[in-house]
Amino acid sequence: MPTENLGIDPFAPAQIAHRVETIGVKKATMPVKQAFILAVLAGAFIAFGGMYYTTTMTGLGDAPFGPMRMLGGIAFSLGLILVIVAGAELFTGNNLITMAWANGHVSGRQLFLNGLVVYSGNLVGSLGMVFFAYLSGYLMADQGQVGATALKIANAKVNQGFVSAFTSGILCNTLVCLAVWMCFAARSITAKILIIIFPISAFVALGFEHCVANMYLIPIGIVASLDPLIVEAAGMGGQMLSRLGLNGFLGNLLPVTLGNVVGGAGFVALVYYFIYLRGEGKGIGGEH
Repeated sequence: MPTENLGIDPFAPAQIAHRVETIGVKKATMPVKQAFILAVLAGAFIAFGGMYYTTTMTGLGDAPFGPMRMLGGIAFSLGLILVIVAGAELFTGNNLITMAWANGHVSGRQLFLNGLVVYSGNLVGSLGMVFFAYLSGYLMADQGQVGATALKIANAKVNQGFVSAFTSGILCNTLVCLAVWMCFAARSITAKILIIIFPISAFVALGFEHCVANMYLIPIGIVASLDPLIVEAAGMGGQMLSRLGLNGFLGNLLPVTLGNVVGGAGFVALVYYFIYLRGEGKGIGGEH
């Protein structure tokens, strides 16, 4: 049994940094097929969180804004709980691999390839869940009100400006990567679940943007917009939904993804690298 698993005290931040770096090397050197399949699972897991969030938010229109958003955020936390506990590869959390790259233990090519494979797998998993959600009749729950909520969520996302979406992406993945980072301090599943809930529910309640979540939330809204009954239930239509399509989806995904990378790789991974790991390896961009 590894000695680091002995004891009950959480790992200290300096120990977390070394654990994140070690896992980062393993993730970056994982066979492509394995990484892709685990990424598909992560896309599906985050979509489950999105489905739970959408259903939770349905019918809460008259509830106080803050508590309503917090409750939805707690529901959405299911996604990262599944990723961490069940095991999957999530693009946003994998931004922490940047620590291993900065310390010279992962090459730039490995970092980029992992990001590309995992991002693609997350997209496949998310879109697969859109298909299954549609076939299941999920959107028609509560006389189409769940579909109406999905439609409103997606429409709000595609109507954000570039700067707003980019900045929201930075703030979102700062919280997501901090959640993943803190999970490395935990020694039990219970502790990991409790650690995840607060940062993840916070980013949802605050309205920040997560690229993998949006890989599900926007397409399911597009699907919902094709049903006249759902559009009527949402009280929307015509010009109000003009941006809800492929162009709006990609127009949201680009700035949010870039912001997620800045928040996760820059504001978390590189900051903690400079605090705890700088000088121990070959340094930024060192050859693997």
